[in-house]
Amino acid sequence: MSSTFWFRARVHRYRIAAAVAVVGLVVGAGLVWWQLGAASDDSELRAQLVEEFSGAYPAVPPEGGGVVEVELVARPSSVSLTGEAPTEVWAYNDSVPGPALRVHLGETLRVVLRNELPTATTVHWHGVRVPNAADGVPGVTQAPVEPGQSYTYEFTPPDAGTFWYHSHFAGSEQLERGLYGSLIVEDPDEPTWPTDVVWVIDDWLLDDTGQVNAAFNTPSDVEHNGRWGTLVTVNGSTQTLLDAAPGERLRLRLVNASNGRVYAPRFDGLPASVIAVDGLPALEPLPADGFVIAPGNRIDVDIIAPDAPGEFAIVDDFTGEEFPLGRIAVAGAQTATADFDVPVAEHVPTWQASSEVTVDREYRLAITRGDGRWEWTINDRAFPDIDPLRVDQGAFVKLRLVNDSQLLHPMHLHGQFFKVLTRNGEPVDEGHFRDTTLLLPGDTIEIGFVALDPGEWAFHCHIQEHAEAGMMTTVVVRSS
Repeated sequence: MSSTFWFRARVHRYRIAAAVAVVGLVVGAGLVWWQLGAASDDSELRAQLVEEFSGAYPAVPPEGGGVVEVELVARPSSVSLTGEAPTEVWAYNDSVPGPALRVHLGETLRVVLRNELPTATTVHWHGVRVPNAADGVPGVTQAPVEPGQSYTYEFTPPDAGTFWYHSHFAGSEQLERGLYGSLIVEDPDEPTWPTDVVWVIDDWLLDDTGQVNAAFNTPSDVEHNGRWGTLVTVNGSTQTLLDAAPGERLRLRLVNASNGRVYAPRFDGLPASVIAVDGLPALEPLPADGFVIAPGNRIDVDIIAPDAPGEFAIVDDFTGEEFPLGRIAVAGAQTATADFDVPVAEHVPTWQASSEVTVDREYRLAITRGDGRWEWTINDRAFPDIDPLRVDQGAFVKLRLVNDSQLLHPMHLHGQFFKVLTRNGEPVDEGHFRDTTLLLPGDTIEIGFVALDPGEWAFHCHIQEHAEAGMMTTVVVRSS
């Protein structure tokens, strides 16, 4: 396949070392245990791993908050991505990204989706441990919301952090047209940054007239790493500028909303540390330069503006071809730097003993030719022809992911956080959880999680074209 040669020619320029250093997940539970069909009695070890996990993040949301009501209207609209001629898009409330939602920990979010699109849609709350019925996956947790219909999502987020929402119906088109936005869950016990902003990163494939290229799910996109655009925007603009005073402390929350593009931001000249990954805090701050953000990933970055005035560009160079993301302009009077310790995870298990636990399910990721078209499969099956993994609530689950292709696969698990245990046979201890992890060509990784949240949860590649071509399955967590 031509994509093999295309990717091999470019992969040497990719941030392989950075990807290996930062990819990590925590995965939850299971009482159905087997490896390659062989049962195993490792219940005592699994119980120890569950005990080690205890307190890593809450099992249930806090109570006592009020209700925040929001209406999201999905409809055709137009925005100016470059500051020039408008581009026709699909948007929530006529903006791309959609409204930046913020709630406090303990508050319930009630969102009424009104569909004024010419096609069906849903909303998925990416990274949020919602009740299963609110997860927004058509054919798994709900029926699609048809044109002219409304649907109400209601949930109380159990975790503070940076999350986002997006369409989960025909995502390869609907995300590309602009149906996404950010959701921040604030913890009142955390310190307050003088400046706390979200940058939602996306790339666009436009035609010669400046409109979204309407050729979706092309064989080239499906057979390669999805649809990669030629225009990269932050918050729907190529001109994103953040003003800061010398010495000012900033919390910059980055969300990768692209169909397929991977980013490795570089913070030239800026003291910058990653303090949270996929919403949850890390055990300690991590170097921000080159931290790989695959589709679906988020990172929170702690930045202290330099004392000397100037303009500082944040650029992506994951592929070796630089794309400007945004700029931070430092000017004005010196300000006292807010003095506080960044929030860190209270507890992230090492799960060293997981090496002695058998694998509950091995997932082999590959591309096959079926019914006259390419399909992306998991264990030779394309969604909806799947074999769900069934596990019990509260159990430790260990999965092995094997990338049998020469392409990228950011694998996203709904409803649970997970931790990367091994990569290509080597133990991994990143010190943070994830809900999305990137597999490079030929990678084999093992992840572990404790299944806290009951329901049937999607597990899929977050390159939209791969998911549309079948690379999705489900994990069923049975209530205890």
